[in-house]
Amino acid sequence: MNRFGELPASVHLVGTAPRNVERVTSPTSSSFTRRAFATVLVAAGAVVLDACTGSGSAGASGSARPSGSPVTTAAASSAASGFNKKKYSTTDPASIWVVVNKKHPMQPKDWAPTDLVHPAVANVNGQPVRKAAGSALVAMFAAAKAEKGLTLSLQSGYRSYQTQVRAYAAAVAANGRAKADRVSAHPGYSEHQTGLAVDISAVPAAHSLQTAFGTTAHGRWLAANAHRFGFLLRYPADKVRVTGYDYEPWHFRYIGTELAQYLWRHKVKTLEEFFGVSGGTSY
Repeated sequence: MNRFGELPASVHLVGTAPRNVERVTSPTSSSFTRRAFATVLVAAGAVVLDACTGSGSAGASGSARPSGSPVTTAAASSAASGFNKKKYSTTDPASIWVVVNKKHPMQPKDWAPTDLVHPAVANVNGQPVRKAAGSALVAMFAAAKAEKGLTLSLQSGYRSYQTQVRAYAAAVAANGRAKADRVSAHPGYSEHQTGLAVDISAVPAAHSLQTAFGTTAHGRWLAANAHRFGFLLRYPADKVRVTGYDYEPWHFRYIGTELAQYLWRHKVKTLEEFFGVSGGTSY
């Protein structure tokens, strides 16, 4: 593990990986939502806009503190008392603990990871993730299959700054700037740009990118087990005012097993609250 919290990954090159993107394999492997989501895929020189829609309530909102103020709950303060919160950076984009939200963009805003891989899992949009996240994703999907017979797919992973520029522009064109600001991340402010955020769906597809995904067997298993593999359900239903985004039971963020399991044991739901970082629904 290095100073950014990157873990070793089981990785090998498969054929000729485009743009030095590797492929991660398992060691044992043989309409709009209330935060609507636009993904621009760039493949073979063509730009394809995929607008994903959903429905359902976002649930109760989180902390009522002013959006620009650091948010720390009593539970988070108690939990943090026995944990080294300074082990990794929360501002360096290369760190697995980096906090990216509407108050905290990537620095620099066009930062791009250098260790992108294609994990050996079903991948709807063919997007890569960072190496450590890819290895953890392979292990988590294998466990879901072995333990409950559930098949999962990677709906979306890394999106570059330029991809987000196009996605946000498309949202503005379709809905106007005011609504776009409520449903699409500004370029440089998207967690997907870290390469550590993943949207997960079921196979066969059921309630993909919809709040109802949280009620499915796949969504319930992920909510109860993602921490075992280093992932955090990033946008809980009751923390909208903290994270700045509506409930997304499909969106998980890789933070490493040490922190993910610690937060789970101490019932802390957000990075903002644990690290005392400002959040909120406005930029």
